[in-house]
Amino acid sequence: MSTSDQTQSVDTPIATPVGDTNGTETDAEVEVDAEVEEAGTGDRRLTPRQARRLRIVLSSVGMAAMAVVLALRIASRSSVLVVGVYGLALILCGIVIELSRNGRTRLGSWLLAVGLMAAIGSDWLLIP
Repeated sequence: MSTSDQTQSVDTPIATPVGDTNGTETDAEVEVDAEVEEAGTGDRRLTPRQARRLRIVLSSVGMAAMAVVLALRIASRSSVLVVGVYGLALILCGIVIELSRNGRTRLGSWLLAVGLMAAIGSDWLLIP
């Protein structure tokens, strides 16, 4: 085993000779596969930066919506329970924004979904 073989990564594919096509792809097939991957027709996922920005935007929209609902609910019935439920939802949206900024997008997504559902559920169950 030579030194060049030892420095090669385990995941590095083994090069086959050009004339050897015993069950492997030809050069034309490899080029077509590379073009398909570059065209983006495969499985597309968000980058971590895009995921963070998406969570921040969703949290900001949720925060604005909770502020509007809080103002409407206070105008119709002034209750400490209304302020408590929607105030906690506003705080939760702020926490999710901070979590997203720090890269904890999955945790932020779960907190946002569960927290907003809890706020809506408690509004429906607790506030007459």
